[in-house]
Amino acid sequence: MSNYVLSCCSTADLSEEHFQSRNIHYICFHYMLDGVTYDDDLGKSMPFDKFYHAMANGAETRTSQVNADEFIRYFTSFLEQGLDILHVSLSSGISGVSNSACIARDELKAKFPERSIYIVDSLGASSGYGLFMDKLADLRDEGKTLEEVYHWAEENKLKLHHWFFSTDLTFYVKGGRISKASGWFGTVLKICPLLNMDDLGRLIPRFKIRGKSKVIREIVDRMAEHAQDGLDYSGKCYISNSDCMEDAQAVARLVEERFPKLNGKVQIYSVGTTIGSHTGPGTVALFFWGDQRVR
Repeated sequence: MSNYVLSCCSTADLSEEHFQSRNIHYICFHYMLDGVTYDDDLGKSMPFDKFYHAMANGAETRTSQVNADEFIRYFTSFLEQGLDILHVSLSSGISGVSNSACIARDELKAKFPERSIYIVDSLGASSGYGLFMDKLADLRDEGKTLEEVYHWAEENKLKLHHWFFSTDLTFYVKGGRISKASGWFGTVLKICPLLNMDDLGRLIPRFKIRGKSKVIREIVDRMAEHAQDGLDYSGKCYISNSDCMEDAQAVARLVEERFPKLNGKVQIYSVGTTIGSHTGPGTVALFFWGDQRVR
């Protein structure tokens, strides 16, 4: 049995069952819905359908990352058990949470000099970040040491691809990601923006696709272009969605048709309340292992 824990933030957007089955620990972000504060706890405090229904009806949302004091309490619970820690954070390209984890690590060094705490900036988000954690759990279960898993994570994190599309531009306008005029024209013309994460972990618009059926084909085309071994890809594939399961299932069916050597079926999860507070309903994200991400 390993003498270290694998840890991440709730923004890895896996299910509670998945985290438990892989022995991956997590710490919760927080969000506010119409002024009431909740933990981003994988839908336990508030079911995802209720959350997205509230957003669609105009509820105001805000998010807050895990702060250094919370990390100190969280890490201490493991260190006092004599365990080392590998914590992987949400991308620094969209959050400052990695810095909070590093502050906590540095403060705990003096109190637990015999213990090791490694922090990895995932440069990823949602269930892509979750797919990354799943691979690290594989390495741990194979008997890799803390240091070996840490170095593998740093060397390979940019090989995890994140592609997103949205069929509802409302919250992209609200968050200032696109202008009101662009949002209006995009809605009228049924434009679905296709985005991905670059090598700095930032969400970057790449294409403007007209129509849902076309953007579904396009996102799978991007997987064919970038996946390890192309259409012979034999790794795992995850999808997350924000209250648009039918669209997610359409992407999954097409992936399974085009990539017959997949490692199991495509797994579909919900975009959690932290990331969903910014995307709103109508977002589908596709995650897979591929070539090195670039700008």
